[in-house]
Amino acid sequence: MLLIKNAHLIDPASHTDAAKDILLGDGKVISVKDCIPAEEGMHVIDASGLIAAPGLVDTHSHFRDPGFTYKEDIHTGALSAAKGGYTSVVMMANTKPSIDNPEILKDVLARGAKEKIRIYSAANVTIGMKGEELTDFEALKNAGAVVLTDDGKPILNSLLLRGALLHAKAVDLPVSLHEEDPAYIHENGIHAGAAAEHLHIQGSPSAAEYTMIRRDVQHAIETGAKLCIQHISTKEGVELVRQAKRHNPLIHAEATPHHFSLTEEAVIRCGANAKCNPPIRTEEDRMAIIRGLQDGTIDIIATDHAPHAAEEKAVQPIWKAPSGMIGLETALSLGIRELVNPGYLSMEQLLACLTCSPADYYHLNAGRITEGGPADLVLFDPDEHWTVTDHFASKSSNSPFIGDEMPGVIHYTICRGEIVYEQ
Repeated sequence: MLLIKNAHLIDPASHTDAAKDILLGDGKVISVKDCIPAEEGMHVIDASGLIAAPGLVDTHSHFRDPGFTYKEDIHTGALSAAKGGYTSVVMMANTKPSIDNPEILKDVLARGAKEKIRIYSAANVTIGMKGEELTDFEALKNAGAVVLTDDGKPILNSLLLRGALLHAKAVDLPVSLHEEDPAYIHENGIHAGAAAEHLHIQGSPSAAEYTMIRRDVQHAIETGAKLCIQHISTKEGVELVRQAKRHNPLIHAEATPHHFSLTEEAVIRCGANAKCNPPIRTEEDRMAIIRGLQDGTIDIIATDHAPHAAEEKAVQPIWKAPSGMIGLETALSLGIRELVNPGYLSMEQLLACLTCSPADYYHLNAGRITEGGPADLVLFDPDEHWTVTDHFASKSSNSPFIGDEMPGVIHYTICRGEIVYEQ
């Protein structure tokens, strides 16, 4: 058994914010009390000065497996997640082959089950992510899919999307959408503003995102389906979701740490490591995302962990380099630095977006610390600082935050009652 003594427990699901001892055994939380005496044979962690929170939940990560394992694989992705405090991760399905049938899905889940954290997977909305023919939603759900998405590509056929939402509603699965209309985009991953001007290109305007969000939330309102707008990047998109949730509360949106932390200036400063789809935009957009987190319009923080090899990111000109950045190992610290320390969110609000909110939306047995529940926790010091280096547990190091000093040092990640990361 593992006994955690003297922890500052913050469990957003139960609104617990108090000093507690936590006893774990047989993969479950046995007891949460003010004081639990240590007994012979117990492994004791003195968590004085540390926050104990539910293990973090990421519902949007790219582990690149199968097909692109030189960037990341399920094992290194799991190591990166554990180092970042994550105990539950949903892998995206834009692999090669894409996860559009039960056989491929069962394979990645079987390999994920061998890891020390909990690995879940999305499945595709359309066969081959071609946007032409729907996959077998019921078969994919029965094989273990927790969400349907063609992330990386938008679904341009409006009628097909409406059918997908109706079908997904019938099998009780959420649909998660990448919202960028390529008709608007000249060079992806770079905002059509100061960054594009600096590079003498046209870039990707905000309209590429918000025009699709407008269409898709209307479909979700009319069908009553569960819809998640991925990695929202525009102030217009945030407002569209805010209004749509009044008509269908099953509409949700993700914010990524890079979209609430950076502006397009990062592309000028950091080059391709700050290039992502949708792009990082203006300070006005960044603050709109933060206000969306404040009022609950956005209640999921997802990393969009997107590893790429160094030689890929070094391609010139930078708009030809692949989009995306790794994020699992810096997400909690960025939430503390950009949201909690400036006073935009409380620690409980931040942790809710990282734990119970995504877990509840995707029906995962995660995101809370309760007696009899899973023994998945993270122990961290919010005031201790560390410096981001290019030595990640991930195979890749494409991060614009290298060199930054960050608050929030993770001391332990615990999954199924076992220590899976220790500082």
